[in-house]
Amino acid sequence: MPGQPLPRTLADELTTDLAGRAAAPVSVIAPFTGEELYTLPHATVEEVQDAALRARDAQRAWWAAGDAHRRAVLLKGHDLFLERRELLLDAVQTETGKTRGQAFEEVFNSAAATRYAALTARRVLRTEGRRAGIPLVMRTRVRRTPKGLVGVITPWNYPLSLALMDIAPALATGNGVLQKADDQGTLSVLLARRAFVDAGLPPELWQVVAGPGADVGSAVVDAADYVCFTGSTATGRTVAQRAAGRLIGASMELGGKNPLIVLDDVNPEKAAADAAYGCFSAAGQLCVSIERIYVERGVADRFVSAFAERVRNLSLGTDFDFTADVGSLASKAQLERVTSHLDDALAKGATVLAGGTARPDLGPYVVEPTVLTDVTEGMQCFAGETFGPLVAVTVVDDADAAVAAANDTAYGLNASVMSGSRARARRVAARLKAGSVNINEGYRATFGSIDAPMGGVKQSGLGRRNGVDGLLRFTEATTVAELTGVMQLPRTGPEFAKMTGLMVTALKALKAVRRR
Repeated sequence: MPGQPLPRTLADELTTDLAGRAAAPVSVIAPFTGEELYTLPHATVEEVQDAALRARDAQRAWWAAGDAHRRAVLLKGHDLFLERRELLLDAVQTETGKTRGQAFEEVFNSAAATRYAALTARRVLRTEGRRAGIPLVMRTRVRRTPKGLVGVITPWNYPLSLALMDIAPALATGNGVLQKADDQGTLSVLLARRAFVDAGLPPELWQVVAGPGADVGSAVVDAADYVCFTGSTATGRTVAQRAAGRLIGASMELGGKNPLIVLDDVNPEKAAADAAYGCFSAAGQLCVSIERIYVERGVADRFVSAFAERVRNLSLGTDFDFTADVGSLASKAQLERVTSHLDDALAKGATVLAGGTARPDLGPYVVEPTVLTDVTEGMQCFAGETFGPLVAVTVVDDADAAVAAANDTAYGLNASVMSGSRARARRVAARLKAGSVNINEGYRATFGSIDAPMGGVKQSGLGRRNGVDGLLRFTEATTVAELTGVMQLPRTGPEFAKMTGLMVTALKALKAVRRR
């Protein structure tokens, strides 16, 4: 059944769950219509500080409740999340303007991340033995405990999945959460939180605030023991500097200018269809979406023709059902950003192969998916992230040239290789400098692999979410070692004189038997 926009009455009621409401509210616009959806209360810095204290109090009891209890609550939250998926889809579409299919990707990834964190946390937190400095003489263990309070700052473009991919592992490892949700994604976050609270999560444990990054975001960083940030590289630098000033850790997924390499042994039509989705999912407003395509000359004519045709035939729409392939940009600011990049490229000699036109007849922020060629170094979209439905196609002589061009960027978040031979694609993929590389897919192969780490290199981020790495970042490791009593370690000069020969012999023996 088709969904519907979130009614204002529900939006207003959801905001009662916010941890802070004292600052002046702001108007939130529905992308499909450009009209006011509701007014969102913002928090004051003092309210953020109070929310942090409440989350810390709840965290101590949450950790003491044990792994089995945490796992049961999160798994029940997973089930309620799926039961309420239609309302969650409505919320994501209402706030972000994406299609229902791409909103479903969010629900799927959020549930998968929750299940993985709930079922993996016990293994990550288990105290484990490590190789002792002197075997038999010493015994060494490592135990893990939660950081305490995790600050999570989430963007508007994927409000569910980019929240739960950080929040679920933070909760599973026994932490409390203080989240600053983006204004354009707060309702989706609050609906998700309600599912977990209804499943038994203490309401004080997951605090949600909204407000400007300079004030509220900074207050979150100042109150937390660890920070997760998803957003632009420029803002990420500011967050990193503030976290470093407090000597707390941070993980960040930042900007990208993600390349796709099309090798000359592909099926052009299939590669074109896969590339179109990788470029224009969520109208290109995805940190891992493709913005640059390098195609080998041997297949260039067939692929470029098929790709342009595929893009021209994508269905645009703003309905709350599965009829559209591409939805709306999220805001006027996004429309202006994309239009600026497009106008700049055309003024400097780029050629439009598909799209290139705003569609106010469909919605105030709808822009046709656009394919450009002849994009050169002086254009804004050549090296700068557009974060919209705009991709540049460049023909190269061979795979070596494609790899060189793909790696010639300050970013390194995501990349993709398409080939008729997976073995050949893997060889090319191994040469790409990116945190994630997909073969015969744009981004979903890696984005959906929740047991594998995800993150960027170069200016695209710090640390990793997902996988065991994504759980370990929320823990503190403590090494506990003891003497077994087999022998006494030397404490005085004469004792060292007597033991030195024996200890050197032990070192040589350990090397001989290949003991670490």
